[in-house]
Amino acid sequence: MANVVVVGSQWGDEGKGKIVDWLSERADVVVRFQGGHNAGHTLVIDGVTYKLSLLPSGIVRPGKLSVIGNGVVVDPWALADEIDRLGGQGVEVTRDNLRIAENAILILPLHRELDAIREAAAGAGKIGTTKRGIGPAYEDKAGRRAIRVMDLQNPKTLPAKIERLLTHHNALRRGLGEAEISASELNDQLAAIAPRMLAYMDVVWDLLDQKRRAGERILFEGAQGTMLDIDHGTYPFVTSSNTVAAQAATGSGIGPGAIDYVLGITKAYTTRVGSGPFPTELEDEIGQRLGERGHEFGTVTGRQRRCGWFDAVLVRQAIKTSGINGIALTKLDILDGFEELKVCIGYRLDGEVIDHLPSAQGAQARVEPIYETLEGWPQSTAGARTWAELPAQAVKYVRHVEELIEAPVALLSTSPERDDTILMKDPFED
Repeated sequence: MANVVVVGSQWGDEGKGKIVDWLSERADVVVRFQGGHNAGHTLVIDGVTYKLSLLPSGIVRPGKLSVIGNGVVVDPWALADEIDRLGGQGVEVTRDNLRIAENAILILPLHRELDAIREAAAGAGKIGTTKRGIGPAYEDKAGRRAIRVMDLQNPKTLPAKIERLLTHHNALRRGLGEAEISASELNDQLAAIAPRMLAYMDVVWDLLDQKRRAGERILFEGAQGTMLDIDHGTYPFVTSSNTVAAQAATGSGIGPGAIDYVLGITKAYTTRVGSGPFPTELEDEIGQRLGERGHEFGTVTGRQRRCGWFDAVLVRQAIKTSGINGIALTKLDILDGFEELKVCIGYRLDGEVIDHLPSAQGAQARVEPIYETLEGWPQSTAGARTWAELPAQAVKYVRHVEELIEAPVALLSTSPERDDTILMKDPFED
């Protein structure tokens, strides 16, 4: 039985939610391994729309175990709200279908406040944070002062941990001209939310090892996209965690040898939310058309996404840094009706042609795309479930994308509906 990692190969918003849901029928366990509630997945099942942020996409499927791994930063209040919201849609979340790693880091109100204060003060230097406290929580993790899920079960030792945390944060707040945080107030807040969290707490690394040894299929669900990785992305306009596939092992406590296939979710064009370089961005009527047709608004923030042509250089780089075996190409139907399509096949930097996105911030801002023009198709691809239903030029587009990114298309998505998917390679089959 194969274990599969699903990651985004661009800047997020590639349609991971639908693909993970589609794959979850073949999986027994679905694991989130990084990020927080800054990620947003939209699932459309039998006409019902589910919006998820922290919970793995498998939570809406009966009989599947969803797991939040140690690499995730968890806002207890946001998680409780999400569980309650799903309950209102008829999805019951219990210990039978959700477990949370005991060593996962908690996002606290002070993290959210610090995130917003910093972003507001940055002015033109904003990095596009969602202001949900993700970065500050990861900072505390690295600083070894964070509060973890397991800390909530011991009221006697929690106050000392809070004091240690506030020694750092109240010094920051004084420097920023903000009121200090009350230790007793924070302790009371955590004591009130603790029962909601502890109901799902488990030793996740051991749980996953047991599931793997029992031959159960595990699906690892990434958040954001590879180009938002804190090491391999467009730094500093990135998220605060590693988003590459290797993080699936670190962020869940399972060895890298347990990963059998990496699927990269890839949109048939390119989008990005917030600040940062975007070589193929279209600030014209074509970009607007892509955004309107693709309903390009963030699931979590509602922010309008920037849109542009497909960037094969970017995706090929993501395939190499994440070890992607095959891609799931999504939103092909949004390209229907264009007379011609452009694909970025290289960059020009200060007059020199290069075949990758450089790491330097200044160089990333200066690169110019080199385009190849392809013939479009007037027919609709929406809802196609076989290759035979696709226009010839659409097939040529997909095949050419495969050549440029040096990876095969394993799945092809032609609408938000989960069954509108063409399968070439089942990632769970060795």
